[in-house]
Amino acid sequence: MAKNEKKMVDAITSMDEDFAQWYTDIVKKAELIAYTSVKGCMVIRPYGYAIWENIQRILDGMFKETGHVNVNMPMFIPESLLQKEKDHVEGFAPEVAWVTMGGENKLEERLCVRPTSETLFCDHYKDIVHSYRDLPKLYNQWVSVVRWEKTTRPFLRSREFLWQEGHTIHATAQEAIDETERMLNVYAQFCEDALAIPVVKGRKTESDKFAGAVATYAIEALMHDGKALQAGTSHYFGDGFAKAFDIQFADKDNTLKYPHQTSWGMTTRLIGAIIMTHGDNNGLVLPPAVAPIQVVIVPAAMHKEGVLDKAHEIADALTAAGLRVKLDDSENSPGWKFAEYEMKGVPVRVEIGPRDIAANQCVIVTRHNGEKTAVSLDDLAASVQAKLQEVHDGMYAAALENRKNRTFSCTTIDEIRQTLEEKGDGFIEAMWCGDEACEDEVKAQTGAGSRCIPFEQKQLSDKCVCCGKPAKCMVLWGKAY
Repeated sequence: MAKNEKKMVDAITSMDEDFAQWYTDIVKKAELIAYTSVKGCMVIRPYGYAIWENIQRILDGMFKETGHVNVNMPMFIPESLLQKEKDHVEGFAPEVAWVTMGGENKLEERLCVRPTSETLFCDHYKDIVHSYRDLPKLYNQWVSVVRWEKTTRPFLRSREFLWQEGHTIHATAQEAIDETERMLNVYAQFCEDALAIPVVKGRKTESDKFAGAVATYAIEALMHDGKALQAGTSHYFGDGFAKAFDIQFADKDNTLKYPHQTSWGMTTRLIGAIIMTHGDNNGLVLPPAVAPIQVVIVPAAMHKEGVLDKAHEIADALTAAGLRVKLDDSENSPGWKFAEYEMKGVPVRVEIGPRDIAANQCVIVTRHNGEKTAVSLDDLAASVQAKLQEVHDGMYAAALENRKNRTFSCTTIDEIRQTLEEKGDGFIEAMWCGDEACEDEVKAQTGAGSRCIPFEQKQLSDKCVCCGKPAKCMVLWGKAY
């Protein structure tokens, strides 16, 4: 099987040689996706979908803990409905896919295939919100959406993708603002606790906010190659949508008022974030919380008496402890299996053979650093759970170190340009006057756009990085996916 083992190594382009090809190799070779006959649309294969299911399960639990319930809206939006909020429709117009025929008949009104669902929720809210007693409504849905992207890449940017979109409506502006910030914090906690991805929380600039929003907040993550990836967004809409859709409620003082709304979303691009934050030249490196297989058991010398029995005993004990376990008792060689499950990013591998059984031990190998540890078979479940925590902590620490090493403070455009040329892509911290023209000029000259205005501010200087006028805030800049 040596030939197969070598092929597993050759299958992945080195990330230092060609990062884009490395990414493509992984999503294909690890069997996360398959391409389809529809450009920009992908098959999410079982292993890739299992990652999404775990993301969905954890997030859904977090949403429900904060009082949200799931609903499901139609996938079609009448054109007249989409047109009701001017900024919203203008923002999405270039990406909208339209249905014009029903069977053999031309539709009287075009139907938009939902790119997002604000208008659908508003159309529903106007029928169910009449009194302050009807508020708040804390909704979420798990659906697919369509945005007709020109340039696509699996998980990161596709024409159809899976996501959750939360939509809430509140009696007061403060309640809605609090909800917007609360859900951004939920997203940040999820990324750090479940995906081992450190993120920067902040507010988007006016030019970069969601179409129709008063304010957009985002969490930004940094990938292996120094490019930023927006991992989640949360939007405060004020009462703009309510006025456009004539949603009013009778308040406690018996006067009619417009409610305030929010929306927030995370998508399957999180799988791309996992790959590009943690993966290496041997394949995926999956955070234990979302790994489809947390522990793979590879028996050695299976033909010898007692080996398979002991392997099954270990598998049963670890499964009973609540872990997701696979015992590979196939005829492939142990070496082939090692390479296969490294490619798949399985966090922990348990090796067991005749000598291990005689010594009442097994060998645990952690995927993120390749460390091997001999542990007793007594209370093995506790040892494996401790190793899984070590894997998460190690992955998070490595990602945080990468971000630290690739975050640079600059005070002039020339310094930004020189830093990116000499040190490579990364986050740039620089002051900004608040003028959109300066924001555009920084990107035009350096290629680094504004990612967010971090909540945690630094006073790097008192002058704008572009025009030299008094600075209003520090902005995080970077090239992005």
